[in-house]
Amino acid sequence: MSWNIVHLADVTPTPWRNGGGVTRELVAWPSGSTDWLWRLSVAEVARSGPFSSYEGVQRWFAVLTGQGVRLQLGGQVHELTRSSAPLCFDGASAVGCELIDGSTQDFNLMLRGARSGTRMKRLSGHDQCVLDRSRTVAVYAAGSPCMVMLDHVPLPLEAHSLAWQTCAGGSVLDLCGEDALWMEMEA
Repeated sequence: MSWNIVHLADVTPTPWRNGGGVTRELVAWPSGSTDWLWRLSVAEVARSGPFSSYEGVQRWFAVLTGQGVRLQLGGQVHELTRSSAPLCFDGASAVGCELIDGSTQDFNLMLRGARSGTRMKRLSGHDQCVLDRSRTVAVYAAGSPCMVMLDHVPLPLEAHSLAWQTCAGGSVLDLCGEDALWMEMEA
């Protein structure tokens, strides 16, 4: 299987019903289904306000651009910036979002149902992993290009682009970049 590549600039933004921003859905799997199992998107948040509720969805959130956000979640405040680790939370939770100093661009990974072994992490530098089982992997090159190598086959990835595919257990992934997000989900 080869990499699926999506460039952010090629995706039409969808305005939010509350007027607080727009979302660009990079991929939802299975494709063409409103009953997706997982979904990757980039949101542009123009003003503070509540997040939409997603019952039965595990949600990962990371700031890509802007000064960041303060999320009120479960009685706690989480301040997230471009250098913060992604935050994972229950999509059904009431979440208030306060912009720190102007608009932000944020990355979202959403998964329906309980999905053990899912992760999202920031990449700044080099990382390598060997998949313990078949997994869907995705890399988002945020502000700068990055290099993804699957079993020693290189894939240069442009800034503001997503690469994803399902990889067999035992696959070796090498990642090198200064501003990227790495994700793994059940295949």
